This record gives sequence, structure tokens and C-alpha cells, in this order.
Amino acid sequence: MLNDTITRAERELYLTLLALAQQQPSAYEWLTRLPMWLNDIKDKANYAHAPAYQASVARLPSLMVNHVDLNSDVLTIDASLNQSQYKQTTALLKQLMPWRKGPFQIGGQIGDDESGIKIDTEWHSDWKWQRVAPHLGRLEGRRVLDVGGGSGYHGWRMAGAGADTVIIIDPSCLFYHQFMAIRHFVGSADAHETGRYRTHYIPIPLEALPEHSQLFDTVFSMGVLYHRQSPFEHLQQLRGQLVKGGELVLETLVVEGDANTVLVPHDRYAQMNNVYFLPSVAALIGWLEKIGFSEVRCVDVAVTSVEEQRQTEWMTYHSLADFLDPNDATKTIEGYPAPMRATLIAKK
Repeated sequence: MLNDTITRAERELYLTLLALAQQQPSAYEWLTRLPMWLNDIKDKANYAHAPAYQASVARLPSLMVNHVDLNSDVLTIDASLNQSQYKQTTALLKQLMPWRKGPFQIGGQIGDDESGIKIDTEWHSDWKWQRVAPHLGRLEGRRVLDVGGGSGYHGWRMAGAGADTVIIIDPSCLFYHQFMAIRHFVGSADAHETGRYRTHYIPIPLEALPEHSQLFDTVFSMGVLYHRQSPFEHLQQLRGQLVKGGELVLETLVVEGDANTVLVPHDRYAQMNNVYFLPSVAALIGWLEKIGFSEVRCVDVAVTSVEEQRQTEWMTYHSLADFLDPNDATKTIEGYPAPMRATLIAKK
């Protein structure tokens, strides 16, 4: 028997936007575009694997869920699985590999990853959240946009921190269906008292959104800026989604240097061919101020370790260790400085 997880999640998204539009008319343009956004991700002509991903989500079994912990580093669905459910769920979730952002656990009790299915993702996204969360303004009751949210791990954590509404956007067909797989087990655990879901996913890039929507109290862009050919345009688009006084949380690759330092990789950076601009922290602060942000501050700088980003059973391709100089881990295989990430917070 197939489940209706995706259909219900999309209906909840529509109802959330409809309610929002009654307060904020700019959301009506989102509603107008929503059918196209959701149809495009299911079109086999655009995404050859879309039907297979949909089928994997639809075949996930229903479990008796005791509790869902959105505040746990390992996002945990406390439930009992019999042997048949364990095998079926594991097989279906592995059809949605590679899993890059997490970790998640389905089944077993919170704190016990022996009896459940532990999705040990490539990234310890919980480590990033631990670095960012202490510096955030309050999320309780706020509308939040998570740009480039991957499988949705951080979006769930935002909901766990009390956000009223979280909308995750990312154009990846795979990530969209990974989110829906987790949504299947989370069920209504993130719902308001009204029963409406708080966490939603639209499979689009930032540039597909209506400009200057000004709908969100907090906007996150983590791990996106260095992939943009026009970083200033990206920053302007982020600003356009914020209400006046709203908070931007920006996390991106940086390099050491002064306010005039920006690295532009000649070809690849850590084997990625879509990395364009790596500014220094000082340069990035200048960019944000030039766009019109205020109260810009850097709250964290961390070198990415091979413990934080690595190959696992759930992501079997090459990872960070393969992209660093084997004789000098402070450099990428191309000779550039090894990945270092900064988190900046700014006000509109």
C-alpha cells in the first residue's frame, strides 16, 4: 500500500502560503507559481530519476512513532521497527543515496542508535548547527527561509528551535525526496496546534522566488554563496526576502586576508568546478555593507575537517579527504588553502 506523504506535504505547503497571503499579499505570487514549481520537480524530462525517487518515498512503511526529537543532534524518530520494516525502510532510503546532510535516525529510542536505522550522512550538519545556533536571534514564532537547505536537516532544527514557519528551498530533485522521506516519519510532529505543518520544502533555487517578497524574519544561506557566479546578486536576493529589521545568517567558504582579498579559483577548488569567489572575512563584511546590511558581524570561523565531511555507508563517493593534498592537509589538491568556513550575521 502506497502512502500519500508527498501529496499531503504539498497540500500543507499550499495552505500555509494561502494563510500567509491573507496577511502578506506578496505571498500570492508564490501561490501563483507553486503549481509550476511542484510539477517541474516531478517531470521525468527534467529529472530522469524523479519517478524512482517518488516511488521510494511512496513505498515507505507506516510506523508507530512514539516521539520525534527535532532538537537532537541526530534528528531522531523514536519508533519500533520489526525486522521486515527495518529491511524495507533501509532498502528504500538507500535508493535515495547519496545522503549528504544529516544525520538522521529512524527507529529505536533517542540516544540509542543500535536498534534503529542511522543515516550517517557525509556531513556532520549537527556540528555546523552547534557553531551557528548560539549566535542566532530568537527563532521562536518567526518565519524562516533556508536557502540551499539540502535534505532539510537544518530546516528541521529551525523548527525544533521554535520557528513558526520554515520554508526550505533547494533545486535538487534528490534532496527534495530525501526531505519527503524524513517528512513521512516525522508526520505531524512539527505541527502547530491547528494541525498545520511548520516545515516545508520548495524545490527551486533562490532566483526563482519573487523578488522583494519581504516575507521572512530570518533568512539562512549556508554553503551557497561560493557556488554563485554573481555573489552580489545572491546577497541582494537574500535581502529582498527579509522583512525590515530581519536577520541574515550567511555561512560560506573564506580565505585569510584583508578587505581586498578574494580568491577566484582558476579551474576547480577541492575538485568542485562550480566554486567562483572565496572572499576574506573582511571583504565579505564589506560586501554585505555595500548591499545595505547593517550590524554585520562574524560569529564563527572553522576549518572543515575530514571528521566533519567524510565518506560513509550512506555516501560512498569521494569526500573531503580525497580533495586535499595528500602531503599537506592545509591545501586542496589544486594547491589552494583548504576549506575554511565563516558564519556572518547581519540585519536588514
